[in-house]
Amino acid sequence: MLPPRCWHPGAPAGLPRPGLRRSHTDFGLGPRSVPVPHGCAIARAPLSPLQVLGDPRRAGAVCGRLELRAGAGAGAGAGSAVPRAPPGWAHAGRVDPGQPVQLTFALRQRGAARLARLVQAVSDPRSPRYGQYLSLEQLRDLVQPSPATLMTVLKWLQGHGVEDCRSVTTLDFLECYLPASTAERLLPGAEFHRYVQGQQSLVRSPLPYSVPAELAEHLDFVGGLHRFPTERRAASRARKEPQPARASFHLGVTPAVLRQRYNMTGGDVGLLPNNSQACAQFLEQYFHQADLAEFMQLFGSGFAHRTQVDRVVGRQGRGKAGLEASLDVEYIMSTGANVSTWVFSNPGRHESQEPFLAWLLLLSNMSSVPWVHSVSYGDDEDSLSSAYMERVNTEFMKAAARGLTILFASGDDGAGCRREHSGNHTFRPSFPASSPYVTTVGGTSFKNPFLVTEEVTDYISGGGFSNVFPMPEYQAAAVGRFLRSASKLPPSSYYNSSGRAYPDLAALSDNYWVVTNRIPLPWVSGTSASTPVVAGMVALINDRRLQRGLPTLGFLNPALYQLQKQGLGDAFYDVIQGCHLSCLDGTVQGQGFCATPAWDPVTGWGTPNFPRLLRALGPR
Repeated sequence: MLPPRCWHPGAPAGLPRPGLRRSHTDFGLGPRSVPVPHGCAIARAPLSPLQVLGDPRRAGAVCGRLELRAGAGAGAGAGSAVPRAPPGWAHAGRVDPGQPVQLTFALRQRGAARLARLVQAVSDPRSPRYGQYLSLEQLRDLVQPSPATLMTVLKWLQGHGVEDCRSVTTLDFLECYLPASTAERLLPGAEFHRYVQGQQSLVRSPLPYSVPAELAEHLDFVGGLHRFPTERRAASRARKEPQPARASFHLGVTPAVLRQRYNMTGGDVGLLPNNSQACAQFLEQYFHQADLAEFMQLFGSGFAHRTQVDRVVGRQGRGKAGLEASLDVEYIMSTGANVSTWVFSNPGRHESQEPFLAWLLLLSNMSSVPWVHSVSYGDDEDSLSSAYMERVNTEFMKAAARGLTILFASGDDGAGCRREHSGNHTFRPSFPASSPYVTTVGGTSFKNPFLVTEEVTDYISGGGFSNVFPMPEYQAAAVGRFLRSASKLPPSSYYNSSGRAYPDLAALSDNYWVVTNRIPLPWVSGTSASTPVVAGMVALINDRRLQRGLPTLGFLNPALYQLQKQGLGDAFYDVIQGCHLSCLDGTVQGQGFCATPAWDPVTGWGTPNFPRLLRALGPR
């Protein structure tokens, strides 16, 4: 899996920007991992079916590595080629039969249609049920698998001698520990091998698995096979010496520049202790508290702020801080200033990467979580199975039902590009950016890179149309206007005009200052930057709403897409210049979609005008 959607322009020439590409064969069985809750220990006493089914409060926290493979079912993945280990990893043979492994079983949920209706009702400001969110226990009662599903899966596991399992509060996942030999009998086709790189080792199965036909209706998929970790590098790049200018001159984006551009004052800070925001870190990305403190000392003098993350869920590594992790934390705490901030942290580089579903699984096991979450990672839709994406999408619906706002970066590959078997090119949408139940954030640049001026499209800004999820009703009118009025569109064969369109909005994504490993580093770019910036603003609006006794914003999109019709379109600076990149072929010649007035699939509705956005979405 791939690195976060953050890149640095000093990378060697010809090196592709990370974020949406795989360097190895994908079966649509992509594993995922979950961070380990701080101080969480896994009790090894077996759970009986009564313990799992009878008292959800006894379900322990999901700890350790959790990888989720899409495509469960008889013969899932049959006939796929075996991927080779990437350079640097050496095959060390089959593991011992007694080698412990863990598998995660995604049990078929009930109530999906009811959940969708409920999310629509609690997220639409026009609905009488707006803001009436569910508790985690109420959510469990809605989606928990049927007794038949639970008993069938447990009987199957126990029939193979698997007894060391844990559930989550919503009862729709089981994580089990078992010997490799048992796992291979349980999932015919799987083989567990060891691979080594220096002092590091990794256990994974390079082969697809299957499950008995009678289990297929009870499982969405099975997880527990590992992907190789991906290295990434970021570097600094010197810029040509700018010429002095009179107005709003700057040498890169800082909190002060953001606050000036988006009309945030020194008084736009959080005030309530019960408000909260979070970002998630994966791929051995860690932040350092000392970097955050230095960043705020350098750039936070104009507003009240915190210099410490309040809670880390998972394990913070002791190695160097990651550029992407530092960026996320420093900027969500700059626009969401003085708001209690959590970090969800993946515990180590041997974990599988891009743990979208597993991260949400962790949220599904915590009754108290932050209201706003910023995540800057993703995959190509075509590299994942529909079963996996549908289940991830349901996890986003579960979060929306609880009143959580989930924001994802739109990606750094523009419209993307994929060569089909026929030889023709198509654009390549990204997931979870294409999920209809998250708010997706694109990227912009200043028209003059050294002045606080109007914004234009950042050509890397991810955007387009899903090939998996149909266009949701909340955006149909806006997207329809774009398709009818755009002066120039790519050929229709390149995209699915009836799919979920993204991004939903945007913010600056170019030339940020970041402090990492105690070094101020300039010119950091990517939608990894714009996403926490917007997330912090949403957290501030929640703060004002909570002060007035109103519910949090929750799933944001139904409200966002109503603002223009309500005469509140000035909540955004409309970005109308620039196009993003796409396929380098003779037809589109590297150009994807272009920005237009109102919504477009490059910058969404545009960038926030904070006081107007607060007036539109906050207390009135």
